[in-house]
Amino acid sequence: MTDSPVPAPLAPIPVDQSLGEPQRERVIAAIDVGTNSIHMVVVRIDTTLPAFVIIAKEKNTARLGDRCPETGNLTPAAIDRALVALQRCQKRAAALHAEQIVAVATSAVREAPNGWDFIRLVQEQLGLDIDLISGPEEARRIYLGVLSGMELNQQPHIIIDIGGGSTELILGSGQEPRSLSSTKVGAVRLSAEFVTTDPISDGEIQYLQAYVRGMLERPVDELRSQLQPGEKPRLVGTSGTIETLAMLHAHQTLGSIPAPLNGYQFSCADLESMVQRLRRMPYGERVQLPGMSDRRAEIIVAGAVILLETMTLLGCDRVTICERALREGVVVDWMLTHGLIEDRLRFQSSVRQRSVLRSAHKFQVNLPYAERVAQFALSLFDQLQGVLHPWGPTEREFLWAAAILHNAGHYITHSAHHKHSYYLIRHGGLLGYTEMEIETIANLARYHRKSGPRKKHDNYRNLAGKRYRRVVDQLSPILRLAVALDRQKLGAIAGVTCVFRESDRRLILQLQPHTPGADCSFELWSLGEKKGEMERTYGVKVEAVVQG
Repeated sequence: MTDSPVPAPLAPIPVDQSLGEPQRERVIAAIDVGTNSIHMVVVRIDTTLPAFVIIAKEKNTARLGDRCPETGNLTPAAIDRALVALQRCQKRAAALHAEQIVAVATSAVREAPNGWDFIRLVQEQLGLDIDLISGPEEARRIYLGVLSGMELNQQPHIIIDIGGGSTELILGSGQEPRSLSSTKVGAVRLSAEFVTTDPISDGEIQYLQAYVRGMLERPVDELRSQLQPGEKPRLVGTSGTIETLAMLHAHQTLGSIPAPLNGYQFSCADLESMVQRLRRMPYGERVQLPGMSDRRAEIIVAGAVILLETMTLLGCDRVTICERALREGVVVDWMLTHGLIEDRLRFQSSVRQRSVLRSAHKFQVNLPYAERVAQFALSLFDQLQGVLHPWGPTEREFLWAAAILHNAGHYITHSAHHKHSYYLIRHGGLLGYTEMEIETIANLARYHRKSGPRKKHDNYRNLAGKRYRRVVDQLSPILRLAVALDRQKLGAIAGVTCVFRESDRRLILQLQPHTPGADCSFELWSLGEKKGEMERTYGVKVEAVVQG
């Protein structure tokens, strides 16, 4: 049995067998499927530092945020544009010999009723997997991106990222973020909903400002509550809207646009002047401004209002540009999960485990009991790997998280608590996971008792793709056995050894009692009750015997 409930590290850096040493350089591509644009960066990672340099960028305006007004669905035209853009990204990445493309989707796909249909279509037509991430997870990866390009020197910084569909606010000083929020105010969203005049009328600009202020008051208050007395954080701005405003400011004040923009600053007073100037311009004039694309000219007024209202609410008089954001954060997260980062970002690598344990505390989980169940689950997983199931480190971690949180539903009520566990895990804001990974963990916890996975269950149907359903089908029976092994919640069983006889498909569980000669009849009874799903799933007969 494993010594710790925390999953073992992922695989080490691959070894080039011809050289007998770890690969020094690796090339990967990261794609951000956003509300307005699809962005890609291709990076070369030096594993000896570790660090990465951007060797190529790709940007395509797919406008996924132009959704159907009646249904909220992604439109066929937007989906077609996205498919063309993603195929172009694939070809560019292949030409640069990228070993992997890591793609994430955010607000537009997250909110569209047919968002998962779009993700499945991309997989079927292009063979590209897109991970859908939550708003807080998007904020966390933006934070990682900023940390990769800017030293915070252990001083508090507020990071703002204004996207097409949402605005992320992060408070951190280089270690764990103190506050992560994602609010449904974005430049594309607000332009579509509130701007009908050109140039924008007095009434519309006033309504837009009031709406943004009202939407951002709560996340700003929550962020400010995490500041210590006397702290005056620096504001960092990322992504297209803020970079465009910086270019406009630089051209107006310096006569040229600096390259790179990283570190460029402008004041709140300067921004207010820009907002007044931009709002009086018709589209035809805005599109002629330096650094202004056609699509950016349509949405820049709403984006500038979001930044101005945020700075006013925060009391920040200046914003500093960071050119690294979500795409680079996806790269950093990939490096963390592949064990390539050992220095100042190392603390971030355990974000999944810490997030699960934080949720366990939030939902008042009996942690010593949950950790025993997790130990049993991982022990069974490890012993049966390659014997009955094919799963690896990623799925092992899902099982651990589900084991820790399987009883979270007691926080609501004992009755049908497995269903409540599903809901709390699904909507509890776990960090470090994609939406489908959270869905998988929640389903594993859901099926630790009562009926097994059924196609008629809504939560099971939410699992997109056969792989995730197979994970739930094959690992939930293991979690059931782990729960049965500590049925009394007293730690009566110290360990379990699995013996599988292929000749008669018999799985024998040899139980080691915590105290020699102890009565483990309740655990034996519970295993008898819980073994049915294991037997049906794997086509085995399960027996349990007490040793010693």
